[in-house]
Amino acid sequence: MSAGPDLDHHLKTWAGQDPIRHDVAVTLSALARAARAISELVGQGALAGPLGTATGKRGPTDEQKNLDLIAHGTINEVLRGAPVALLLSEEADAPIVVNPTTRLLVAVDPIDGSSNIDTGTTIGTIFSILLAGDPGIDTDPAAFLHQSGSQQLAAGFFIYGSFTALALTVGQGTHLFTLDRASGRFLITAADVQIPAETSEYAINASNQRHWDRAVRVYVDDCLRGRDGPRGKDFNMRWTASPVADVYRILTRGGVFLYPGDLREGYHNGRLRLIYEANPLAFVIEQAGGAAASGESRILNIVPLGLHEHTPIIAGSREEVAYVVRLHLEPQASGEGSPLFGRRGLFRV
Repeated sequence: MSAGPDLDHHLKTWAGQDPIRHDVAVTLSALARAARAISELVGQGALAGPLGTATGKRGPTDEQKNLDLIAHGTINEVLRGAPVALLLSEEADAPIVVNPTTRLLVAVDPIDGSSNIDTGTTIGTIFSILLAGDPGIDTDPAAFLHQSGSQQLAAGFFIYGSFTALALTVGQGTHLFTLDRASGRFLITAADVQIPAETSEYAINASNQRHWDRAVRVYVDDCLRGRDGPRGKDFNMRWTASPVADVYRILTRGGVFLYPGDLREGYHNGRLRLIYEANPLAFVIEQAGGAAASGESRILNIVPLGLHEHTPIIAGSREEVAYVVRLHLEPQASGEGSPLFGRRGLFRV
């Protein structure tokens, strides 16, 4: 595959003479430097030491790993030279003041898919860039709470797997970059990617089926019934326990990713954090022609009430997301509705 311009050239062209865009470009270049360092470490596997060793808990559901802290520190360090006022990270309770006289806010999940660190499965780094208020004034942590995801200036994620790649949007489509290890540059390998509107592939953790609400049960049961069910076609299921891996796959060939809320303690609002996971993933997906919803509303319309707030998410191929949303809003309008619960199925006891 032929490659296009590198990330820095792409950003320079996009930024032009606009000062805000220039600052965003500088910040994205800094995040790319951090990703190269993290990629190098991940690529060493066990030779790099106990990267997957647990170091504590982040909230009631997430176990913090050694690599989480290393990546957090690497990102914090590189952003010291960028025009970033505050850094919100999954690995810190409160935002970190970086350069208070500057104008950008950055939110990150330093390592997404931490449970896979020692397995060789793709993991990644998710990021979101927002505009702060007046430089030197708006360094209040609440600056992150005043904005919905639709106000993001840029967002994306890096993946660390068999190759290292970047999915990026600055609000003008979604582009994929691949790291050329020889030169250390991220090169465009897919410009203006478009997620197919329809799909026959979905990603969900089926082991949690007994905890799902009715709409999600109906959806998955309908998919499992394949061509003999109301959908009239067969579906494949994929699940990596690493949202960046599932979403990257969706960007390259379509599909839908679901992490719904469920009845388990700590999972009532799903597991993904709104500000630094769901919002950037939703922005990337929408800019690629897809859709992202909580089940009842568009992800990018939600104004966060907490820095580490969770949200359910259904994201990917537009028509499939719309189908699941209809099941949430109008349970009798799509799928089998109540008749489903009068029979036994693969997910019924």
